[in-house]
Amino acid sequence: MKANVQEDLRINEKQDIENIQNAIKNDFTFTLESTCLDENYHPSSQTRLTTNFANLARGANRQQNLRNALNMINNRFNALAHLDNPKGDRYLVELEIITVTMNIDDKNGSNTLPLIEVLKTNIFDHKTGERIEGIAGNNFSSYVRDYDFSILLIEYNKNKANFSIPEDFGDLHGKLYKCFVNSVTYKEHFKMSPIICLSVSSNKTYTRTEYQHPVLGFEYLQNEYSLTDEYFSKMGLKVRFFMPQNSAAPMAFYHSGDLLADYTDLGLISSISTMETFQKIYRPEIYNANSVAGKIYQPSLKHEDFSLTRVDYDREERSRLAVEQGKYAEEHFIKPYKNLLEQWSADFSL
Repeated sequence: MKANVQEDLRINEKQDIENIQNAIKNDFTFTLESTCLDENYHPSSQTRLTTNFANLARGANRQQNLRNALNMINNRFNALAHLDNPKGDRYLVELEIITVTMNIDDKNGSNTLPLIEVLKTNIFDHKTGERIEGIAGNNFSSYVRDYDFSILLIEYNKNKANFSIPEDFGDLHGKLYKCFVNSVTYKEHFKMSPIICLSVSSNKTYTRTEYQHPVLGFEYLQNEYSLTDEYFSKMGLKVRFFMPQNSAAPMAFYHSGDLLADYTDLGLISSISTMETFQKIYRPEIYNANSVAGKIYQPSLKHEDFSLTRVDYDREERSRLAVEQGKYAEEHFIKPYKNLLEQWSADFSL
């Protein structure tokens, strides 16, 4: 009996390997799930707890947190989209959480791994009754990125006198991202390439140029690339820095196409209002500062002249959870499929 069980396990293991090899040979496939982000939102079991919106939707004040954040988003959107909007209430921003699952077993989808989560914006126009498609991306969450920054990079630099990064740092993550955004699944659901909007780096200096975009505001130039910039470049993304009207600081806009030509004004406004709200909550020292960034600007999380939003947030807990979820990615994805992922990565090309 014991021998039969062991033989069955060997057969199942062999079949699993063959399935995974076939999936890699035929490229990965993806499944999308959409969840409405409103005041009744509860994080799913596959949502990373460090994700901005998931962090708000926990604890005793979860519903009020979400309500306050959504009100901030809508107020900011209507302030920027002020044309033919005298009362500042014409538009409503609707947010979808897009959860991307990667299917390892292409035959029946039995081996699935959570890959990334992004936000999709849509805009409802109360005046016309029209629902306008916004932009996918915005907030960006990735288990593999947690592993790269919170596990791999820390281990690589342990006992080293000078900080450095592995030569292939971000290669796998970048190729997985490219595989997804170039997949049939992505193109079936989204018309435009993503924009990912992040905070500026607190150890770089930014200089304001004379160029002013009607929606994005004044453009800033960074004195040198950051580690995040280099990491996102492996995803095929470029970065530009803009400070919208009445913002306290510039934001980083990561994109693959033409940031100024590929998107509608309302789409860009939806990204600004959404991500600036999150940054005011999570980095109030920069984005809810009581003074505006000057011509030459260096962000600082030690800045003391700022205002707090009416949204609860535990920054220390978020950092701790990033490590835990990096370990999850290592245990459930990186280690079990190491050889196969290396093979796929070596063969991957667009």
